[in-house]
Amino acid sequence: MTNRENLKNTKVLVVGFGRSGIAAAQALLKLKAKVYIQDSKMENSFDQNLITFFKGQGAEFYLNSFPHDMETFDLLVLSPGVSPELPFIRDAVSKGVEVIGELEIAYRIGKGNYIATTGTNGKTTTTTLVGEIFKLSGRKTSVVGNIGIAVISASADAEENDWLVTECSSFQLETTKYFKPAVSAILNLTPDHLNRHHTMDAYGQAKAKVFKNQSEDGYLVINKDDVDCYRLARSCKAKIVPFSIEEKLPFGAYIHDGKIVISEESGTALEICDVSDVKIIGRHNLANVVAAAAISYFAGIDISTIRRGIAEFGGVEHRIEFCGEINGVKYYNDSKGTNTDAAITAIKAIEKNIILIAGGDAKEQDFSEFAKLLKGKVKTLILLGRDGNMIRDAAYRQGFMDCVYCKNMDECVAKAKEIAVSGDTVLLSPACASWDMYDNYEQRGCHFKDNVARLVK
Repeated sequence: MTNRENLKNTKVLVVGFGRSGIAAAQALLKLKAKVYIQDSKMENSFDQNLITFFKGQGAEFYLNSFPHDMETFDLLVLSPGVSPELPFIRDAVSKGVEVIGELEIAYRIGKGNYIATTGTNGKTTTTTLVGEIFKLSGRKTSVVGNIGIAVISASADAEENDWLVTECSSFQLETTKYFKPAVSAILNLTPDHLNRHHTMDAYGQAKAKVFKNQSEDGYLVINKDDVDCYRLARSCKAKIVPFSIEEKLPFGAYIHDGKIVISEESGTALEICDVSDVKIIGRHNLANVVAAAAISYFAGIDISTIRRGIAEFGGVEHRIEFCGEINGVKYYNDSKGTNTDAAITAIKAIEKNIILIAGGDAKEQDFSEFAKLLKGKVKTLILLGRDGNMIRDAAYRQGFMDCVYCKNMDECVAKAKEIAVSGDTVLLSPACASWDMYDNYEQRGCHFKDNVARLVK
């Protein structure tokens, strides 16, 4: 097993020169490994200062090419987006070269403790909430992984009492070997990434690697309400902690009488908080919160800190993010709702009386199913952007006629304030990309939030 002491002069090929690859190459160079970097893109696709920096550190590049003598390497480190099925990687495996991913090498070179959360949906929300709870507890915590920060960026300097709260994708997990978190979690399992994994069984087995190396002293938090997900736990050696929002459990985390509850093996039921304390909305998010409570509790966080973390959590930025309440009107930013499926999820999360802001770059989507959901849920549809008229036309075809068009976000928020009365919810969930008006969905969401903030001044 690789460690900090024996990486010196090890010949490592880092495959993929994106965020994970760059972080891995930096960490490996610090450990005196001989680093080679491969990427399918041409050199002019990258920041030349970055290329110059790594060359100055002794790294060698294979850009828009790949090495033919794979047996000369001691180790391949793959970025999550790189398929292990690429011919030159399979060639390396056939010649006895060890092939792992950035998550695995991060685990090997650091000393920290891991919380590892995976699942098809809800990973980012759950990981973020767990990270906030851990930070409130006073533990030195880094929130890393698929959430946006390369694991190795934090693990390289981690010490024994540090915690790495990690969002793990199936791509990251499939190339692990020794990775062993203290607490793992699988939130759900639905078809995804089948172009990479080919079958649901292979996809599920990639997810199951999150607990593969855990032993009796570890915990697996897993969704009891998802049959296919829960079935994965059959091969788990760790203590299985089920969570549910559908049923009361003799052991695990669940909802009972309007409260989030954790039952210990002894039968003692511990009330964490009222469901009404949860700011983020939707049944899917309630499940995420229950999972986060279980992860935190079985990692040793006290109930009062978990309760406070849940009560203060407004959600992941731009994902049905609670922005505040003004005169009885709640405002939510779901700018990441860049397609109809995401926007439908956001609309379903709110019971009724929605003033919905939508529109942008439609990406040739069909808005029929989206429009069917408007009646009975949405009071007024405020449209903006290049393709707002496409959403309006789809709404008209479904008999929903209360549509208003505004030329920019400032006008949209002002119109929403004019229309809204106490008990209403103003929701930005565009169902469209942002590129017609903004550089990205983050910029759009921040513009919305800035407008909401000005309403209270």
